[in-house]
Amino acid sequence: MANYCCLYKGSDLVGEKIYLVRHCEAEGQSSEAPLTSNGLRQADQICEFFTNVSIEKIICSPFLRAIQTIEPLSRKRNIEIGKDDRLAERVLSSVNLPDWLEKLKATYEDMNLSFEGGESSREASERIVKVIEDVIGNEAEHTIIVSHGNILSLLIKHFDHSFGFEQWRSMSNPDVYLLTRSEEKHHIERLWK
Repeated sequence: MANYCCLYKGSDLVGEKIYLVRHCEAEGQSSEAPLTSNGLRQADQICEFFTNVSIEKIICSPFLRAIQTIEPLSRKRNIEIGKDDRLAERVLSSVNLPDWLEKLKATYEDMNLSFEGGESSREASERIVKVIEDVIGNEAEHTIIVSHGNILSLLIKHFDHSFGFEQWRSMSNPDVYLLTRSEEKHHIERLWK
């Protein structure tokens, strides 16, 4: 796992660093779905991944699978996990959608499209961008945010408009991206390979 760290050492962008972590493999989609046994091993790998990385703050979705993803690192570093409801996964609809994948794809093309009881991509994006704005406004220079694939993909899309449905599909469980801010410029790169 140590080879991951070299992917961002020596970056010419300095300043605030926000690590965006997608949760590890889980047993389901409900807010109380735990990690699988493989997911728990992956959480240990996430901890190892951040071994040589300075971290001052951890902010996490309140969903169990997200919390379990970052607990090993939280314990090892003695950093409290701050839960933020704005990091919860985006709800596509409150009703069962047999063709949910096609409907999800359409929401990347039309950011205002929404379905019964669900959020549009624009609403979900605005929600998670506010978390980033809050993080940028605090004193911590190195923060980990733990959340979910769809909402994180919308955050990445906010900073990189080319990121869309196919890029969401290629995200892994877990996954790690680095958002670097320097002189009002933002740069996103995938670290988890």
